[in-house]
Amino acid sequence: MKLEILYLDENLVAINKPSGLLVHRSEIDSRETLFALQLLRNQLGQRVYPVHRLDKPTSGVLLFALNSETASLMVEQWRQRDVEKRYLAVTRGYMPKTLHLDYAMVPPVDKYAKNEYVKPAQEAITDFITLATVEIDVEIDKYPQSRYSLVEVMPKTGRKHQIRRHLKHISHPIIGDARYGKGRHSRYFRDHFDAGRLLLHAWQLSFIHPYTNEPINLFAGLDKPMKGLLERFDWLSSLPPSLLAATEQLLADEQCRELPPVESECLDENE
Repeated sequence: MKLEILYLDENLVAINKPSGLLVHRSEIDSRETLFALQLLRNQLGQRVYPVHRLDKPTSGVLLFALNSETASLMVEQWRQRDVEKRYLAVTRGYMPKTLHLDYAMVPPVDKYAKNEYVKPAQEAITDFITLATVEIDVEIDKYPQSRYSLVEVMPKTGRKHQIRRHLKHISHPIIGDARYGKGRHSRYFRDHFDAGRLLLHAWQLSFIHPYTNEPINLFAGLDKPMKGLLERFDWLSSLPPSLLAATEQLLADEQCRELPPVESECLDENE
């Protein structure tokens, strides 16, 4: 598997992590043999250092450092909340147009950790903006119609499963969330809309470069299942322009890689 590189310099590299790929080896899924860290290390031919993480089923921008000093500087930016993160989610029900949620959460108990104990609740803050809604004439749960929302999510803190747990808390779980969602809706999207994944995508990451002090804005395009669903619901026009452009570029690049060399129109002009 070749990872899509969104940004690369002598200190940092960012990829568009596919849904279903673990960031690094974990007891969460001992059967897995592919990990973003190892794949990227092999692709670049050098060691990489994870700066943050995304859940296995979440796709989108994932940042690594190329040396331990840069990793420490970037982790400090996360600690100081100087990094802006934007996600896209498809949720059950009609979400409010805007919502600021300040709801502390007890960290999930890690069943793999030794002597794990219940920790006190931690501050967790998330902002939501509803971009579009849809109602389909299908009785999936207890209503004759089923409603869904396309939501932009801006977490202000970085708690484990924060977005997924906050949306469950307000009764608008993410479609495809096996842990916090509703199975009936997730199965319907998988079987009828070819969207059998967690519909949560980290589409933007913005921060200040630790050495140049320049603002860095990274955008990750949507994969085929998520883009196809948005097309079906006529939601593409509701996407932020930067996300739409990144999605079009990603899918164009994928199409080029699938074409035989003699049919490809994606060759460099100098070839």
